[in-house]
Amino acid sequence: MHEILTFPDQLRLIDERSAAFGAAVAATPSLEVQMLTHPARTLFEHVQHVGMGRRKAAAIVAAGPANGPPEESAWGGDTGAPREREALLAWWVESVEHLQSVLREAGPDRDCWTWWADSPSPQTSGAWARRQLHEIAVHTYDIQLTEGAAEPIPETIALDGFDDCQFTLCATTVAWPHDPAIVDYHATEGRSWRLRLSPDGAQVAHLAHASDEGHVTADASARGTASDLVLFFYDRIPLDSLEFDGDRRIFDQLADWDPSV
Repeated sequence: MHEILTFPDQLRLIDERSAAFGAAVAATPSLEVQMLTHPARTLFEHVQHVGMGRRKAAAIVAAGPANGPPEESAWGGDTGAPREREALLAWWVESVEHLQSVLREAGPDRDCWTWWADSPSPQTSGAWARRQLHEIAVHTYDIQLTEGAAEPIPETIALDGFDDCQFTLCATTVAWPHDPAIVDYHATEGRSWRLRLSPDGAQVAHLAHASDEGHVTADASARGTASDLVLFFYDRIPLDSLEFDGDRRIFDQLADWDPSV
């Protein structure tokens, strides 16, 4: 049975991953070190980017139903993040606490603008909470990697995170521009997903077992821990880090495809 994290779970785990994020920032020798996963950014710039993202998400949820995101003046501030480490960490905590306060006040069902209206995921504050958890989790990995002490994304978060990747970030009605294909993903923890790519777009389904869908064989498949599947999806690790089978070109096509263009 596939379980999605509850809203209270999401808020609790946002706190947990945000604390891990701050601990990783505190452990790095310099805020001017370049990020390994984002070479164009220093650690300071990365923390500022991630913190501003949480402030923007809070403003979107606070605004409720809308035709677009709020203006930057509603969340960007005038000066950005402070450059001294202790002050920067306090700014990060403040950013997350503000996000959490807005989410708690909204509850899971407030209608909100989202950029994933074409996906099956709801356009609600609860869906924003889910997105925030998984973005913070991946960015925590980024900083841990730069520090030289990267840890896998915790299993519970990673399983929900890859589900979010598929249903929020992959599923779309935009036509797939290549030959129709079926891609299966298998987490070693026991969950599987099937992605169907066609002129009708990208449709995602859970597979209760790897042998589901009768005798329909996937054109490509990948298997790994839920953490590795998430990190592969976000281009943090290569396909060769997973067990894969079938037509490798499909994974390359997926990586290059932007349905919004």
